Amino acid sequence: MSTVATISVESLRRTAPVEKKPGRWSVADVQALYDLPFMELMFKAQQVHREHFDPSEVQLSTLLSIKTGGCAEDCGYCPQSAHFDTGVEASKLMSISEVLGAAQAAKDQGASRFCMGAAWRSPKERDMERVTEMVRGVRSLGLETCMTLGMLDKAQATQLKDAGLDYYNHNLDTSPDNYNNIIHTRTYQDRLDTLSNVRDAGINVCCGGIVGMGETREQRAGLIAELANLEPYPESVPINNLVPVPGTPLAGSEPLDPFEFVRTIAVARITMPTTMVRLSAGREDMDEALQALCFMAGANSIFYGERLLTTANPQAEKDRKLFQRLQLKPQGQRPEVQAHVDVSAAVAK
Repeated sequence: MSTVATISVESLRRTAPVEKKPGRWSVADVQALYDLPFMELMFKAQQVHREHFDPSEVQLSTLLSIKTGGCAEDCGYCPQSAHFDTGVEASKLMSISEVLGAAQAAKDQGASRFCMGAAWRSPKERDMERVTEMVRGVRSLGLETCMTLGMLDKAQATQLKDAGLDYYNHNLDTSPDNYNNIIHTRTYQDRLDTLSNVRDAGINVCCGGIVGMGETREQRAGLIAELANLEPYPESVPINNLVPVPGTPLAGSEPLDPFEFVRTIAVARITMPTTMVRLSAGREDMDEALQALCFMAGANSIFYGERLLTTANPQAEKDRKLFQRLQLKPQGQRPEVQAHVDVSAAVAK
């Protein structure tokens, strides 16, 4: 008998909010989940996770900065902003051959999705031909493709769809009522408009946010509610823990309590049952026990590799060893790649 089948009637009553459909999560509803006793919240999140996913699988993505620094936006967390002196030097857009070389290396390390990020407010038309060729080239290697290039208009979204782009990343970052404390050069509606253009073009949406920027729990709940109420909610939701970078306005932010971060993962899983919830920025500072709790709470995707744009990320070998200890396996990998990290079959014998 399955785990779900043995749940008591009273438990099902308590779990009723997970049945809500997109567009029906109030901030109060989401905060009520945050306020649950930690173990009960984890139990509910694990129930939802097991209903929709193999709990032993984690999707691996690699992120490459194809154009670094010099961004015109003033996002208070970002070392790539031209508004702040962080030591990040602006670079030109990488060549197609450089990107494809990095994509092949990522595939060889076990990644199934290759994400490309450019520090732009929005791409210029002169750049679109090269980025669409990057998409075609990466797809030809057998990898899923994702890009984050800033704001997109409808025509640009269509160009990326025609090139075969699988996912477009454009984060909401924080709740609507906290947004103006973080960013002043683009509005919340600008972000929603880009997401709408991506949806209308038929591209999957990757959209999440950042916690640990001095926001309240209610504001964290506001971010999750915004994401869950998108119709449909994103196929991929990266949850970032702020990496304070010297020179940025948020450099002095107090670290978020680790259990609050785990609660955010769990609440994202409950409110968006079928999305890929990704551990993103900040994972370098998480010990293995905290990462294991995040997987238990419903995280089933990570960025895999040495860097996340301009901040450090756990190296591939370190991740492989963690996967071995937790008996996790990468989602959708070739058998020869999976053998590096999947020991569950051997343990079962």
